[in-house]
Amino acid sequence: MQDNEKQAATDPDTTDQVQSAAEAQTPEAAVENALEQRLNAAEAKAAEMQDAYLRAKAEGENIRRRAQEDIARAHKFAVESFAESLLPAKDSLEMALSIETPSIESLKEGVAMTLKQLSSAFEKNKLQEVSPAVGEKLDPMKHQAVSTVPAAQEPNTVVTVLQKGYTISDRLLRPAIVTVAQ
Repeated sequence: MQDNEKQAATDPDTTDQVQSAAEAQTPEAAVENALEQRLNAAEAKAAEMQDAYLRAKAEGENIRRRAQEDIARAHKFAVESFAESLLPAKDSLEMALSIETPSIESLKEGVAMTLKQLSSAFEKNKLQEVSPAVGEKLDPMKHQAVSTVPAAQEPNTVVTVLQKGYTISDRLLRPAIVTVAQ
């Protein structure tokens, strides 16, 4: 190789060829080097984006799973507050039954107290009575007419209430059962 270098150094045509070859390789090598660097940068950016995508996807799945767990817990314990407010009424009924020789007055007083506790529990949990007044217009969204009777009042108005209805938070739980005028 040293002989070639000596010959190239002495021969002007060979020197020009070696320099031209070196110059020709240098731009190609530089372009190849630049492309390789850009490829490496693009691969690094793609890996970073893939990682960010996987993290975002996992976070979305975690949020969805937590929301489903929260909904399941809400369904499971939805009646907890209502049941808790009914416990005093149950306690009063059990206490009334445990008395060995109750008098009519003490039973009546106990039932009144229990009804008051039950009404308080209903009110606390937004459970409201639907009890239409006599003469009130029939509302098929709140009342269920089981029969029509001849009456001196306007047709399709409530004559008697056979059973009260109930709503819970403005949603009909049970319609009031009524008879209406013909």
